Amino acid sequence: MKGRCLHEADSPAAWHPGQAQDQHHGEDCALASGHASPRHRSFRQRLHDWVLTDDRRQRQRLTMAGLAALLMLCCMLSMHIVAAVGLADARLVNAWTVMCVAGLLIVYALIRSGYSLRFPDPSLTHAQILYAIACNAVAYVIAGPARGIALPILAVVMMFGMFGLTPRQMIGVMVYALVMFGIAGAVVEWRSEPGHSQALSLAYAVMIVVVLLSSTFLTRRVQATREHLRRQRYELAQAVEQVRKLATHDELTGLPNRRYMLEVLRLEVLRAQRSGQPLLVAQLDIDHFKTVNDTHGHAMGDRALQVFARTVRASVRASDVLARWGGEEFILLLCNTPLAPADDLLERVRHAVAAQRLERPGSPPLQMTVSIGVTCLRPGEALEEALERADRALYSAKAAGRNRVAWMT
Repeated sequence: MKGRCLHEADSPAAWHPGQAQDQHHGEDCALASGHASPRHRSFRQRLHDWVLTDDRRQRQRLTMAGLAALLMLCCMLSMHIVAAVGLADARLVNAWTVMCVAGLLIVYALIRSGYSLRFPDPSLTHAQILYAIACNAVAYVIAGPARGIALPILAVVMMFGMFGLTPRQMIGVMVYALVMFGIAGAVVEWRSEPGHSQALSLAYAVMIVVVLLSSTFLTRRVQATREHLRRQRYELAQAVEQVRKLATHDELTGLPNRRYMLEVLRLEVLRAQRSGQPLLVAQLDIDHFKTVNDTHGHAMGDRALQVFARTVRASVRASDVLARWGGEEFILLLCNTPLAPADDLLERVRHAVAAQRLERPGSPPLQMTVSIGVTCLRPGEALEEALERADRALYSAKAAGRNRVAWMT
């Protein structure tokens, strides 16, 4: 006879004055941890968010753009020092400075406004490097005798590309830089500045080629190393997942194993005791399975277990948990299921198993049946007691002739 299960008891939480104190305490904790509410944020925090946004990824992009801007400002300072000692035309340096600052402001505006998100590279790394190389090539032309300062700047610019560009993009940047500095070198030769040395220009050209080639080579090496590490991390994650699955799932059927199911059962028992929702535990056993192994071999027995697991899994709901308990025994956990629908579901499982036919070459198909013992968790009952009762119900089903569902509540 089917008895009563654990039922839900509605107990709305009562409000008490301490909740207001907890709310203020939470706000104080938020302030202490740096996550202040809008009305408690300082002017500096609001200014910081206004400049760099409160979006984490956008902040990262703006921070990297800021580092590039800092490098450009150092270059500007160097050029103005060169102009101050009379080695470069101050008017040209001022115009060059305006060009550099305009580029920095445009990049900042595109990233800060979110417009750069429309591009494949929201950080605009590629565009920033191309623009920096163009500015560097112009600096090489107008720096006069001090144009050698463009070489370390070019090396630093190329270094930024190691971590933000693909090898193909880096090769394109190298070709672009060669063209830009080739034009810059031609302009220098055309201007024929007083005291100009063609030998020194040739030395500069050689060093520019060395910087570009070495930077491109190092970028390819860095990218290859990063790809290798990425592949290793992926393989390690796959291995960890495989180990986790082997530790929690049955290798033959792919179902959760006994150890994992015990943890699920304990959690569901606690949840059912708190909520009052019914929790049903069914134990399933393939009838005469030993005969299948002894008569038809273990390979057929393994196949029967796999077919049985697939059949039952396809007959129950996604929220139900089916696990291999050991040998030919399985446990089915039915959460929040009243007795009548559960009985219909288990009968559907029984009929689905009985309808299966295992084809055998040269022999009649093999038919399986299943005996099912099911029980309902009682209020305050331990898990072990419910499992023992489900086991007794299973033996009752077998004693009654097998291929049936027996209840013991």
